[in-house]
Amino acid sequence: MNAMDEQPLVLTFDVGTQSARCLLVRPDGSFADFHQIKYDEPYYSRRPGWAEQRPDFYYDRICEAGRVVCERSAALLKDVGAVTITTIRDTVLCLDENNEPLRDIILWLDKRQADFDDPFPAWKKLVFKIAGVEETTEIMYRASVCNWIKQNQPELWQKTAHYVMLPTYLTYRMTGVLADAKANMIGHIPFDYKHRVWKKDSSLTKCLFDVEQEKLCRLVDSGEVLGKITGAFSKASGVPAGLPLIATGSDKGCETLGLSVTKSNRAAISFGTTATVQLALEDYVEPQPFMPAYPAVPNNLYNPEIEIYRGFWLVSWFVKEFGAAEREEATVLGCAPEQLLDKYIERLPPGCEGLLLQPYWTPGIVNPTSRGAVIGFADYHTHLHFYRAIIEGIAFELYHSLEIMQKRAKRRVDEVFVGGGGARSDIVCQITADVFGIPVKRIQTHEACSVGAAMVAFLTLGVFRDYDEAIAHMVHVADVFKPRKTEHETYMDLYSGAYCKVFRRLEPVYRRIIKITKRRDIE
Repeated sequence: MNAMDEQPLVLTFDVGTQSARCLLVRPDGSFADFHQIKYDEPYYSRRPGWAEQRPDFYYDRICEAGRVVCERSAALLKDVGAVTITTIRDTVLCLDENNEPLRDIILWLDKRQADFDDPFPAWKKLVFKIAGVEETTEIMYRASVCNWIKQNQPELWQKTAHYVMLPTYLTYRMTGVLADAKANMIGHIPFDYKHRVWKKDSSLTKCLFDVEQEKLCRLVDSGEVLGKITGAFSKASGVPAGLPLIATGSDKGCETLGLSVTKSNRAAISFGTTATVQLALEDYVEPQPFMPAYPAVPNNLYNPEIEIYRGFWLVSWFVKEFGAAEREEATVLGCAPEQLLDKYIERLPPGCEGLLLQPYWTPGIVNPTSRGAVIGFADYHTHLHFYRAIIEGIAFELYHSLEIMQKRAKRRVDEVFVGGGGARSDIVCQITADVFGIPVKRIQTHEACSVGAAMVAFLTLGVFRDYDEAIAHMVHVADVFKPRKTEHETYMDLYSGAYCKVFRRLEPVYRRIIKITKRRDIE
């Protein structure tokens, strides 16, 4: 018997936007069992732009997934040494004094806006103006759910004893303990990302999301035991009672760890609904001015990150709006329409014969006036050119984001590891390598998030000495996409000569469009 076979297993829950998973993870990074529950209704919208879910929705889904795995792999449960859970970020609940939900969950996708009724003291407004972040701070205030609740549901806010993130609530349901990992505190909350503590009332930016100190949960380091699985959760999920629940971190943080990105010369790209690029640094470096670096799952690291809010959502949007022919063909062939589109766009040259796309379908906090742009259309362009331009545009923006972070961090990246649904596509990975000009590596599984979460527990259980040893055993490069010289040169010419100029030239037009359309809405 292999020595690794004698080591314990880790039972991991991964709660995403579209589905929930339960996995039995081995110390070699493989899975003894796996079950995924896809949501029939990921969220509901009572008003346009809102995204909410029932309080027990995610708890019920992990219980369902747990029951399947624990029944199917009952003989292996005796080998489970610990449990972990990782979830989506910036998703919040209000709990009463008995830790019961007072309203439905508000997801990270929610776009409701609080009123900006001049809430900042004069001296803070002056500081924000001098720093050039006056508009950014207003956007952050408006986007903070706690501010919306205070304004629109003041009685409910008064009853709120605990304002918590989704993993905090699930931890409570699993263990009876209301606490959470510091690496989970990513959202519109008063968290000091550099020092990994709640912000003091005297903090300059506490006013952006001014949640009272007594409403905030207890925080622990990743790797600490949050509590033990209760009898109630065991009965609902099949998970053995008494097992320790180990603190990990957010889904993106666990994915970055699960992709083996713990060194400053590596970057992690997630091709998900929101596309992201993250670094792993020992120093606290803001990825963009006034934007925090997040606490990484390893307690000595930070993850500077830049997001493309509609990332690979654009691919799904394109297939829905323009891919009718491919959807029909895929139904006949029994494959995904994206697979057909990937095959067809391989015939197109880099640069889509002059078609260029900037993927700002949803504005970012730093560039709040941005809009999506597609330029260079000619009569010979087809919907396939548009599809490839989306992929190239996302790659250009991720490259641009990495350049910004490398300059601020004074570091250079020489290899990229990719995860998320888009990483399944060879053409996406190859285009990324050609744009970045460095190798792009894909590991043995698309469940890197669960690998990272389990890795933390294996360290706590003493299976590995440190993350380097854990990565050596659990992460295995399956594919390497090397940049092609000619294609890279073409992309760099397009990047420097065209892509980098688009937003600067169009930004006044975007502002004018916003002003005109808003005025008409008022009229």
